[in-house]
Amino acid sequence: MFTTRKQYYPYISPFDPCPPIRVKTYVTAPNLYLGFQPPNLPQFSPHEALQKGTLWKVFYDPYYSPYEMANKGDYK
Repeated sequence: MFTTRKQYYPYISPFDPCPPIRVKTYVTAPNLYLGFQPPNLPQFSPHEALQKGTLWKVFYDPYYSPYEMANKGDYK
């Protein structure tokens, strides 16, 4: 399944003084996966576009912190 939220597992040293973060996550922008902007993309209304920060629906990506996602059960 495609997702803009990626994760990786950093090296954990046995000599680290702090408790390790075993899985780190980051978010990639949706425009990275669209080679060019095709014509006639669906658009938000002007009022909605101002609220969401983009005119085109394919470029909208709300940010959820990993803690919010874990509470909703949508994310590991």
